[in-house]
Amino acid sequence: MIDFPLLSLVTFLPTVGAVFILLIRGEEEIVARNAKWVAIWTTVMTFGASLLIWMGFNTATAEFQFVEQTAWIGSGINYHMGVDGISMLFVLLTTLLTPLCILASWEAISTRVKEYMIAFLIMETMMIGVFCALDFVVFYLFFEGGLIPMFLIIGIWGGERRIYATFKFFLYTLLGSVLMLLAILAMYLEAGTTDIPTLMATGFDPAWQHWLWLAFFASFAVKIPMWPVHTWLPDAHVEAPTAGSVILAGVLLKIGGYGFLRFSIPMLPEATEYFTPLVFALSVIAIVYTSLVALMQEDMKKLIAYSSVAHMGFVTIGIFTLTKQGIEGGIMVMLSHGLVSAALFLIVGVIYDRVHTREIARYGGLVHRMPMYAAVFMVIALANVGLPGTSGFVGEFLVLVGVFQVDTWVAFFATIGIVLSAAYTLWLYRRVIYGQLEKAELKDILDLNRREIAIFAPLVVLVLYFGIYPEPLLEVMHVSVANLIQSHEVAMNGESAVALMNR
Repeated sequence: MIDFPLLSLVTFLPTVGAVFILLIRGEEEIVARNAKWVAIWTTVMTFGASLLIWMGFNTATAEFQFVEQTAWIGSGINYHMGVDGISMLFVLLTTLLTPLCILASWEAISTRVKEYMIAFLIMETMMIGVFCALDFVVFYLFFEGGLIPMFLIIGIWGGERRIYATFKFFLYTLLGSVLMLLAILAMYLEAGTTDIPTLMATGFDPAWQHWLWLAFFASFAVKIPMWPVHTWLPDAHVEAPTAGSVILAGVLLKIGGYGFLRFSIPMLPEATEYFTPLVFALSVIAIVYTSLVALMQEDMKKLIAYSSVAHMGFVTIGIFTLTKQGIEGGIMVMLSHGLVSAALFLIVGVIYDRVHTREIARYGGLVHRMPMYAAVFMVIALANVGLPGTSGFVGEFLVLVGVFQVDTWVAFFATIGIVLSAAYTLWLYRRVIYGQLEKAELKDILDLNRREIAIFAPLVVLVLYFGIYPEPLLEVMHVSVANLIQSHEVAMNGESAVALMNR
């Protein structure tokens, strides 16, 4: 199994499905139905193949596994793929959420279904490729390629202001990516290769590291997104179709955090130490400010979007503590947020499909007509708050433990963010679910159907399971995180010794 190119299979199987859909011919209704079935079976098989990788993954080593390397362009640029204990988890998250997005689009998307399914499958290939790439050029192609299908999904199947939102999303992300490309070129000229493991072991000049770090930061900060470059996210979420919001919050935001872990910290250790106070400051502002903004929202999607920015603030704080608990907590927050935010956007999509509005004031008393929906919403809302026993608690607790060892003031302000998270989440739940069922358009609303139950069931089960027993996830990342911290400490100590000798 290790000799078989499983990573390439998982990465490009969705593209094969997209080609099959492209070849479908016939009447529009038949084409749409067949496109849906090809998409769902392709994404389910992709998820199954990713589970095979997880089953064969060796948690006792920090080395990259299932490695595939083939000469490609030459001059040190190869097709190089592999996963470690960090990227493995994000591959699984991607392959899990994509079939749920296809199911969520089953009835919600009724126009140009064939093109929609092709865009989603191509995007899955790009997202998986980002997490598996071990060559900078391959990584950059996947990283940029993912913008195109999301641009189309928002721009074609989005809301009234979809053109504005999709161009804003594209331009923000593209600008940061261009700066990252310059950093990649500079590293290539310095090291003579774009091989990521080789560059991780290359000691770059500390004077250059600051500029390289800022170039990467410009790209990853927009992607995650950090304050103040977060303003594209609420617009993109509000205008995107439900499945677009799910994959945007569930996976695409995680690429920024993954980039910090894969590139900024191991390749540029001195610059990381230097800019850590800046990251802490921006993260604290994001947590407190966007939580307060979320409290003022009247649109459910906007509230959840600002909530995402606040939660990503926990991620960046945890990662840049450079402690075992902090980094593992940051990764756990990303994985939990992938499940919880996906469920929250799906929850909004369920009632939007029935009532066609996202205004919080238009709802109330849904527990009387939709008790099953209210129960699912309750579990996910409590996970978003970080209640013990849910996956949201594990990551946030580890982040707070890690940051408390580094800076108690940052820990204090991060804790305020948890309190505010409870305020806006429970405020949303109370206004939508409880109260009297007075509005006429809600009196005949139907509870979750079988398709919707099939979508929510795995999300609810995983949120509760990893809240009670997170060890399956932590076990995968333990060795890779320990190796990341050890490599950083060695690099910093080595630099200090060189500085001492120069004196």
